[in-house]
Amino acid sequence: MGGANKRKSLILCEGDESMTEKEVNQRATTITNHRRLSVIVFSLFFSWLLAFPFEGRILYALADDYNISAKSFVFGTLAAHFAGLLACGFFVRNMRTAKRLMLFSIAFCIAASAVFFLTPSFLWRLALISAAFLVGCCVAAWGFYFKGCTPKNERIKTMADCLIFSNLLMILLNMAAIHISPHIGLAFSMIMLAMACLFALKLPKEEAPEAPSSGQGEISVGKADPLAFLCLFVVVITINSGLMYQVQGPAFAHLTWLTSWYWAVPYIAALFIMRNLPRKTNRAYILYVAIAMIGFSFISFLLLGRSWADYLVVNTLMLGACGVYDLFWWSILGEMLELHKNPARIMGVGLAANVLGVLLGGLIGNAAASGQSHSPTLLALGVVCVTLILLPPLHARLTILLKNHAYLTTITEMPDQAQTQLICAFSITEKLTEREGEITALLIKGKTYRMIAGELHVSENTVKTHVKNIYSKAGVQSRTELMNLLLDVHIPSTESENP
Repeated sequence: MGGANKRKSLILCEGDESMTEKEVNQRATTITNHRRLSVIVFSLFFSWLLAFPFEGRILYALADDYNISAKSFVFGTLAAHFAGLLACGFFVRNMRTAKRLMLFSIAFCIAASAVFFLTPSFLWRLALISAAFLVGCCVAAWGFYFKGCTPKNERIKTMADCLIFSNLLMILLNMAAIHISPHIGLAFSMIMLAMACLFALKLPKEEAPEAPSSGQGEISVGKADPLAFLCLFVVVITINSGLMYQVQGPAFAHLTWLTSWYWAVPYIAALFIMRNLPRKTNRAYILYVAIAMIGFSFISFLLLGRSWADYLVVNTLMLGACGVYDLFWWSILGEMLELHKNPARIMGVGLAANVLGVLLGGLIGNAAASGQSHSPTLLALGVVCVTLILLPPLHARLTILLKNHAYLTTITEMPDQAQTQLICAFSITEKLTEREGEITALLIKGKTYRMIAGELHVSENTVKTHVKNIYSKAGVQSRTELMNLLLDVHIPSTESENP
């Protein structure tokens, strides 16, 4: 009941204040139904993607059946998927077109999957690459429903639900392909697609007319920077996923029964835990723990053997960390959909960064595996170090841009994440430039001009100039007055939230 009441009050705040209680209830029910539909469609479609074209076990099982290498399909498929994600935003510009594209893409993927009941030929490659391109377009187009069918403050839960259900279904498809028959697994995956198509028919063709439109056209330079930095971070962090596919996975291929179902279990468990953490939990610390888990996974892979117990250690660390980070950047993308009137473009760019990271990781893993046996692991540890360097500046940029995101609680000694709330409260006025916002964040942390200059790689004179501008815009004369101003802005909002 608490969640329903919160949703109703949110609708009252965002919509017309003259709406009756009955109209509010009807709208809340409509939003809930549309959210469920969008989750179902994504989960069914994405389970097929994970189990088949995206380095899925069905594809590998079919290739093994015919004694051919699945790797000959993988990189072309990933490249086509990457292209589809980027292309979608240029020709899909509203929900109606997005729905049509999704229905066409799902139907085409059913037909493309049927080709794999035939003996291997050039049709396999043609069907797979064509389907992969349309899959990319379809997933990017789903961004319209991610934005339009889920209130902004609930998108982290929607994304967690989508990833959890799609991976559970993927496990079932994998087990069918491995333990019964690859063609049985393929048939079941086509059933998932057919069900996705049926549910997609019920999706709305356009956003509710009373829903507020927050799209802002083209993204401004100040807001494009955090998106670009997020994409860079996603590319780097998912290189480890590509290395995992090409290095860790094949090393435990002999544990067929265990790998067929346990592979995604830690991933699902991490998603479930992160989804249900109390709001006040500081998830920012968990991001650093997850980076450490990736590092320990590759160290364990280097030091341990190849038994089932070793697999449990390596896979649990790696996939648990992947669950934490996937929900992080997926949910951040969900918040960033508000920055552009075309969510397919934001969704496509963000997910293309993920595919690019997997593709690069796979290429690096293949190249390194042909040389020294330990080089992929050392490369992975290098990627972990780069990730650690990128995370703090990414966190700072996103905190200034996005307000109240669950992952963006600041890492300081102030109780109840007060500093993040203060910075967000002050930045609402939009008086500060992006650089001035960064310097403000460092000022209230007690950093000296020299320390700020060192962190931002600018001169002390530049910092002093920015500080003068900050004080001028805020109407204060000192750091103490700036803190007092921020506290004055913050305290009333806190009191209003806790009557």
